[in-house]
Parts: sequence; C-alpha cells; structure tokens
Amino acid sequence: MPLLLTPPLHGLVVPPHTPFHADGALHLAIVEQQAAHYLKHRINAVFIAGSTGESTSLSLQERLALTERWMQVTSGTALRVVVHVGANCLDDAREIAAHAQAKGAAAIAAFSPSYFKPPSMDALVRCAAHIAEAAPETPFYFYDIPVLTGVTFAMPQFLALAHDRIPTLAGIKFTNSDLAAYQFCLRANGGIWDLPWGIDQHFLGALAMGAKGAVGSSYNYAAPIYHRMLDAFAKGDISGAREAQFQATRTLALTHSYGALGAAKHIMKCLGVDVGPVRLPNEMLSLARQDQLRADLEQMGFFDWIA
Repeated sequence: MPLLLTPPLHGLVVPPHTPFHADGALHLAIVEQQAAHYLKHRINAVFIAGSTGESTSLSLQERLALTERWMQVTSGTALRVVVHVGANCLDDAREIAAHAQAKGAAAIAAFSPSYFKPPSMDALVRCAAHIAEAAPETPFYFYDIPVLTGVTFAMPQFLALAHDRIPTLAGIKFTNSDLAAYQFCLRANGGIWDLPWGIDQHFLGALAMGAKGAVGSSYNYAAPIYHRMLDAFAKGDISGAREAQFQATRTLALTHSYGALGAAKHIMKCLGVDVGPVRLPNEMLSLARQDQLRADLEQMGFFDWIA
C-alpha cells in the first residue's frame, strides 16, 4: 500500500516565498512572520522551496537551512510542512529528502529533472523512486509542472507505473491544466491518491472535477478569496464561487502583468510581511512600478476582497 499522508493535503496549501535580505542573502528570521500570517488565514500546510520559493535559485545548503527553519518555527503549531526536494542533481535531491525526513517534515515532493529531461516514463519513475527512497518513512508527491520543466508525460500513466515502484508515493501536486487527465488520476487505483491542484486560475474547475485541496502561489496574499470560493462551492452556491474565482483570476492577471514573483513579493510587503526581493533571473519591481501596482490593486478592489 502507498504511504499516504494523513490527513491529506486538502483545503489551501501555501507555497511560501523564500525570504531574502536586500543583498539577496537568506533572511530566515522572516519565516516566523510568514507562519503567523498563514495561521491567521486558516492555512494548515505549507509547501516550501517550490517554484514560488525560487528553489532553483537556492544552493543546497540554503535549502537545508530553509527546511530547518520552517520545522523549528512550525513546531507545536497547526502548520504541516511539505518540503520540495526536486533538483537537476538527484544526489542533492536525495540529501534534501533525507534531511527533511530527519527534521520531521510531513511529506516531500519533487519535480522532474528538467535540463537533461527523462527520455521516457520509465526514466521519470526511476528518478522519482531514487529520490523517494532517501526518505523511506515520508510520503512522497510527484510535482507535475510541465510548463516549467518541459516534461509532459501523462500523469495517469505515471501513477500506473509508479504504484508498485515508489512505496512512499502519496499522490501528485498537479500543476497541469489537463483536467481530463486529472479526472483519470482522481479515479486511479480506486481513488487512493492525494492530488492537490496547482493552477490558481482553474481551481473552481478542478473542484468541479473532484479536487479537495490545492497548492497555490496566490494563497500567500489572497487566501480569503479562496476560502470564500471553497465555502460557496461546499454550499452549492456556484454563483458565489464563480465570483470569488474571478476575483482571484483578475488579481493574478494583474500581478502577472507586472512580473508574477516580483509583484507577489511586493504584495506581501504591503500586507506587513516583507519577504524581500527576488533573485535573478527573476526581477523585482522598480519603486515606480511598486507604487503603480498598489494603486491598481486598490482601484480593482483587491484590498476589500481580502479584508
């Protein structure tokens, strides 16, 4: 049987930004403020060092330090920590995975190597199994995000092949717009897999297909909007759920027009949690662009939506 996470990743799971000082060094003291912000907004799990956390711009030692800090800060709280361990160097991924298990992470996740891409589904499963076996007591999620990795294998086939080869497989972080494939994954092996959705703009559509939870970058700063959507959907208020989804989609369209990560980090600063700049190759907003973004958010009604 798979090593399933209990309870699974249902509801909203936040992928935190990695906090940096102005000079780009890790600013681990901010993690405590991030955790308090999430707890205030009814978040019960974080997914650290993923895409939103700029994992590919962090060194191995920085990723280990970030894991250790999150585990320290969340000890004794309702926040569970999922550690993204994926890397192009599989030995690095294994080291982060083993470290995450030693520190008590609730689960680990890994996306595919993406510079040298697995040439076959079998190779992809072997990569995932090689990483997962370094943390044999910790649930493992494959992180499917083809828009960034360029690895486009079908996830229903991944589950079919990985079921017997990755004993710790708990499911997939499904950051893939293929809702047809998502439906097959939801029903695979009698519906045992945990499949947190990963595209914020399509969350309502995924809920209609059967999603129970999601990992989303904009939950950092817009969790109240998504909570309204979840509550409305649960009550059968589809009109209300659509309105909340559209508020979220408008917010995302605006932030992406400014540069998604830089804009998101500025919004966090506006909300009192200064996670610092982004690292190259991402770019931070100029002061003038920061002011304009805030003005655009105010005009749109964003700060009323999250009040």
